[in-house]
Amino acid sequence: MTLDELLHNPKALPTAPKVLEDLISSFENPDVSVDQITRTLSADPVLSAKLLRLANSAYYHVSRSIGTVDEAVRMLGFVTVRTLVISSGLVNGFRTAPGLDLPRFWRYSLGTAVAARWLAKKTGENSDLAFTIGLMHAIGQVIIHAGMPEQAAQLDDEVGCYEPGRMEHEDATLGFNFSDVGAGLAQRWKFPGVFTRTIQDFPDPLGGPEPDRLACVVNLAAWRARLDETGETAAGDAMPVAVAAVFGLEPALLLDEMPALGELSAGLEELIS
Repeated sequence: MTLDELLHNPKALPTAPKVLEDLISSFENPDVSVDQITRTLSADPVLSAKLLRLANSAYYHVSRSIGTVDEAVRMLGFVTVRTLVISSGLVNGFRTAPGLDLPRFWRYSLGTAVAARWLAKKTGENSDLAFTIGLMHAIGQVIIHAGMPEQAAQLDDEVGCYEPGRMEHEDATLGFNFSDVGAGLAQRWKFPGVFTRTIQDFPDPLGGPEPDRLACVVNLAAWRARLDETGETAAGDAMPVAVAAVFGLEPALLLDEMPALGELSAGLEELIS
């Protein structure tokens, strides 16, 4: 199966939910109002409920109960609401992926997201964008497992999803890797261009004429999240020192100074439920 065939396989790549399309489009409109966003969200009761639970979660430490979608949108802001909408669309859109432990996958993805946000704040990059792209950077793994279960199972037997060399093995076996697939999803679902570029470039953020700084952030965050998932088995997954050097970061920052990913993500579980 080619990459194009995979991206046109309805079992692997569902159609973007209408509310996701509407909200992504409206977020790109500089003149969009809170009322417009609220009306669109209110038409989806499941998404509205998730938004209210997130707004009232321990992560935001609000002093009063947030009771309406309008209050939640105003309190959280467009960027956080967009993150919720995107994550909800992804989680609900990909309910089955044979051979892939989805709760573990989303835990890893959330770990990458919070690590990316923490690093973005350290390096002066857009932390909200880093978080959202970090959350979806590996969605291609789900699509491969959903659309190519037999090939995915063989890949998993040879190199685990979170093991060093996974992407290289996908390239050699399939002719593409999960970042290619994730970038294709972002393009098909009409996400802003920065999503497609960063997901495509994060495995090799130094490959262009100039380093892609946001892709560098996601690359470092994904490495840290993989380390959390694989523990000692990640010994062969060498720290991307050259990527860290783009920001003048010392290796100790990723290992010693960054808080535990579980601590950084506490209260955000609503995004991946």
